[in-house]
Amino acid sequence: MFLLFGARTAEALINVVTFVCGYCGVRAEQQVVKRATKFTLFFVPLFTVSSSYSNTCTHCGGTTNLTKNQAKHSLEWTQANKAAQP
Repeated sequence: MFLLFGARTAEALINVVTFVCGYCGVRAEQQVVKRATKFTLFFVPLFTVSSSYSNTCTHCGGTTNLTKNQAKHSLEWTQANKAAQP
């Protein structure tokens, strides 16, 4: 009997915000991404082993690691500012 297990990593775009990049100094869109690694058994994802958040500049590609709270805050900030715009 064979037991097939492993891990699979997937990325999900959470949010896109615009501000000045800390690497290139250009005001550009920044992508907030969640990266999750899941344990798989017979190619079926069972549970999340680890997750991380990052911010990537669309102009230069510079990446900064974020905490879960920082990623959540960016989403809340975007929703609040969209509601304020006409």
